[in-house]
Amino acid sequence: MPRRMAALPAAAALTLLLAGCGASLSSLNIFDSNKATTEAALDGAPAAAANTEYECPPVQVRTGAAVLTIGNETKATAEGEPGALNLRYQGTIIRFARECHVAAGVMTMKVGVEGRVITGPAGGPGKLDVPLRMAVVQEGVTPKPVASKFVSIPVEITSAVDRVTFTHVEEGLSFPVPTPPGLLDAYVVYIGFDTMAQQKKPAPRSRRR
Repeated sequence: MPRRMAALPAAAALTLLLAGCGASLSSLNIFDSNKATTEAALDGAPAAAANTEYECPPVQVRTGAAVLTIGNETKATAEGEPGALNLRYQGTIIRFARECHVAAGVMTMKVGVEGRVITGPAGGPGKLDVPLRMAVVQEGVTPKPVASKFVSIPVEITSAVDRVTFTHVEEGLSFPVPTPPGLLDAYVVYIGFDTMAQQKKPAPRSRRR
């Protein structure tokens, strides 16, 4: 994301702090296999189809959506990002994993994401929602969206200087296996922070007395 030069020192320090802490974390408790498991043909499907091996699409962090920055709304830079001293919280994605299962011609992916939120110079105790998007895309000359999931993960900061780890495991990212199955080689699961989707969520209606 474009930033003003004045915002670089604080943001860089936060990024280095995250990088130093991420190495000691344990991996997510879901399998990460290149092959998708298949369910036996119990619904009348040909037995050969049940024995077919499918490639499990890889997971990547989408460019430009790897860092979440939350600052004082009245003190943002011209690019819409918080200034160096007005950064309240910064979130990053530090680890991810996936698992695939195929049944009746439908691939269902379990995607696990682990990230961290730390306080910035203007941060402190508080609650926030981390907007996370997972999108399956068929890459090519014209990328084609296949499936998408958006979740809002609640995170609570308990002290003025804090770092909080958050995790989410999405189990219902499903889509039909393409024909021919070799097209799965072009499928990629992108993950990243989606602040625009969070802003579009409708406000809850107040009940009339």
